[in-house]
Amino acid sequence: MNLSELLQQKLSAKQFSADEFSELLIRLLDYGVICRDESQIEEQLYDRYLQLHDLVEDYLSPLRVRIQHDKRFCFVRIFPPGAQVPGLPDDDAQPFSGGLRAQLSQQEVATVLVLRAEYDKALREGQIDEQGSVMLSLEALGIALKNLLNRTLPEKKTERAQLFRRLRQLRLIQFSQGSDLMQQDAWLKIRPSITSFVNETILQNLGAGLAGTAPAEDADSLDEDASEMTSKPASTLFAVGEE
Repeated sequence: MNLSELLQQKLSAKQFSADEFSELLIRLLDYGVICRDESQIEEQLYDRYLQLHDLVEDYLSPLRVRIQHDKRFCFVRIFPPGAQVPGLPDDDAQPFSGGLRAQLSQQEVATVLVLRAEYDKALREGQIDEQGSVMLSLEALGIALKNLLNRTLPEKKTERAQLFRRLRQLRLIQFSQGSDLMQQDAWLKIRPSITSFVNETILQNLGAGLAGTAPAEDADSLDEDASEMTSKPASTLFAVGEE
């Protein structure tokens, strides 16, 4: 019996088809994350993962793709070979560039870092909901970007929409479909999955700025760090740690 036939046999025993298994894997590899509360489709895929997780792990393990499953907040995220993942033992395999390692723009890097810092701040203050999410206004995000990294949100509507759409695709934030993200009083929700996306060391480097005590030269240094990050794969900086 070849591997394909063995897989089909195991799927049949769990009452799933090869197409259903393929759909789950394609979505996970394409998006890199599945969050149960994102949509009805992801709810179905997440529930399917719960029943097929052993087969998914068997399929991805030869590729050294790492899986993080947060059962409390119901999301599954995958990481490329060699990535450092919070809560998982280090992988001895050396990371390589390309493939699953997505490249984030400089603006995306800066925004993700500040969102992580704001999430950590809200967590310390106990301002999280039952799903572990944090509400943040665009006004507060803009102020934090300015204070921490001396940056601003994109002023053009298309650029701002692209930024938040990308962060939503990474399942780091949520916002209503009809939200006007050009308005300062608009709100977004920071997902708890952001804690596994940003390296703790990088977050600590933002600590002084978050407290509002970072001198100007430190703020410039943080800005340079953010710029440098965009020349590296995102997964070596966030989800994941450094190479």
